[in-house]
Amino acid sequence: MKYIFALGAAALAFAHPAFAADDADSPDDIVVTATGFDRARSETGQAISVINRNDLERMQSASVLSALTSVPSLSAAQRGGMGAQSSLFIRGGNSSQTLVMIDGVRVNDPSSPNGAFDFGALTAGNVDRIEVLRGPNSIVWGSQAIGGVVNIRNAEPGEDFAGRAMLEYGRYDTLRGSANLSGKSGIASFSLGGGFARTDGISALAAGTERDGYRNWSLNGRVKLALAESVSLDLRGFFNKGRVQYDAQFAAIPDTLSESRDRTFTLYAGLNADLADSRWQNKLAYTRTDVEREGTDPDTIVIRVPAVPGALCGPLIFACTVPLSVPNYNNFTYAGTVDRLEYRSSFALSDPLELLFGAEYEHSDASNLFPANGTTVPDSASTSAASGYAQLVAKPIDGLTLTGGVRYDDFADYGSKTSFGGNLAYTPNGGDTVLRATFAEGFRAPTLTESLLPFGNRNLKAEAAQSFDIGIEQAFLDKRVVLSLTGFRRTSSNQITYNFATFQSENVEKVRASGLEAELTARPTEALLIKAQYALVNARDLSTGLTLGKRLERRPQHSASLSADWTGPQGLTLGGTLSVRGDSFENRSNSVQLQGFTLVSLRASYPVMESVTLFARVENLGDVQYQTVRGYGSLGRNAHVGVRARF
Repeated sequence: MKYIFALGAAALAFAHPAFAADDADSPDDIVVTATGFDRARSETGQAISVINRNDLERMQSASVLSALTSVPSLSAAQRGGMGAQSSLFIRGGNSSQTLVMIDGVRVNDPSSPNGAFDFGALTAGNVDRIEVLRGPNSIVWGSQAIGGVVNIRNAEPGEDFAGRAMLEYGRYDTLRGSANLSGKSGIASFSLGGGFARTDGISALAAGTERDGYRNWSLNGRVKLALAESVSLDLRGFFNKGRVQYDAQFAAIPDTLSESRDRTFTLYAGLNADLADSRWQNKLAYTRTDVEREGTDPDTIVIRVPAVPGALCGPLIFACTVPLSVPNYNNFTYAGTVDRLEYRSSFALSDPLELLFGAEYEHSDASNLFPANGTTVPDSASTSAASGYAQLVAKPIDGLTLTGGVRYDDFADYGSKTSFGGNLAYTPNGGDTVLRATFAEGFRAPTLTESLLPFGNRNLKAEAAQSFDIGIEQAFLDKRVVLSLTGFRRTSSNQITYNFATFQSENVEKVRASGLEAELTARPTEALLIKAQYALVNARDLSTGLTLGKRLERRPQHSASLSADWTGPQGLTLGGTLSVRGDSFENRSNSVQLQGFTLVSLRASYPVMESVTLFARVENLGDVQYQTVRGYGSLGRNAHVGVRARF
């Protein structure tokens, strides 16, 4: 009964845009995150946002994280400047509840404490497309898709030989570049690229004075081999290596010599076969994720020094000395791998009926080497899971698409989990109006650190969530204006938190997040593009105790952005973005407040010739001092200039 009531109450709110007002027939109408296969966005009831290559270049996004903050209900917490450890929250969910994929491979780190993905090291150099599914979708994607899915795709192979390159320089001695080449020869098409970024940066802790720098290199590659008319081999690889300096929050002094060196490698090898005149699509793939983090991290030791320099204390040392806290540096290494075998299939039973199904097997390993109690103790653990799912897609009448499914997961160490979900999309008038509604379940299995490594709790259960969202999208003036609203509500139970009294993780949290997302895309003239979004996210703790009813930490209740871009004579473009983030809290008791802030950025670009474009931008024009994590600084006013070339 409560589910029916929730859907009825949410019917006063509405959903996200299914197409861009400036390009209604663009490939962005096709998404893969909804079902694992290409699907028209107007045929799914799920809230999916798309950021394409044109958007990234228009906004001059230096990182994936900066681009994602333009999506409703997404907020970030960053511990310093460029490259610093960064968390992403979707609709008020924990950062550990976001599944992140790069070129179809899961990149969440199994060796990190909660499996959350660190967005700090991910630049936008050769990224072509980002799909963001807001809300649970564990039917298709399994564990960690409890809050949402971020699907990042690097440059695709091309039909003709083509290349692009970019070079940019800015404040803090920041240098960033990327290049990519794609083409086709015979049965093989390919895409190969790389990128780099470096900066002297700022002090990670706001109270510090020394600069914490950042270095990053990345490679991306993809090869498609057309073995037959309907059979192809798909090989993908991604490599990222970075080094970031940072300040430990609880160190004795704000300036420490801490640094982390991170390496991520992913591999995708897939075989695609379309049978029965393409009515039966099949994907068989092996993927591997290999993550390693090593570096130096300080803890604090206390020594006693004479209160008066040069004084001799004699036997009464405590009478004439004072304690002094100094950082003590330790080396650490974390490593994690995930090997995954998956099969996905789409079979058209009839014109209005389609069956999607799949099976998966995953094996995860994690290890760490970290000084404990003065000794270095190596620890490792592994686990596995087998899964299967099925979805039925029906189109009983013109314009109506119904999707329902079930998933079963069997974890070697955590037991089993069954998930259900369904959604509908209805376009009653040929596309100007899209109505959507979704019920979805999501879950997150405990990580190896939470459950199996030393101090792990083997009795942990998977986190679980139930979510509803419903809405409408309306196009006006021949799709020059698209207005949408989305209402959502998600209740999570068995959330895992760390208990400092028992030194173990426990299933004790219950959380509810509800809210409203509004988006507007308008092209009043051919030269002017306006985009705006607002999100109300009310994420609160429903657990018993002193935090009952309190807002979740680092998640603003209100956020909004407005951007405008104008294209003038000879291709000159001028644009700007106004971003507003409301107040949030640093802790679950809501006793420490993080002040809201407003940021303004300006940008411009000009094609000096057909294939070469100069661009420039100024970020944080007002030089606002703000924090998204208490004590950690942020970039002040900074300007960048660069050049893009295509050939």
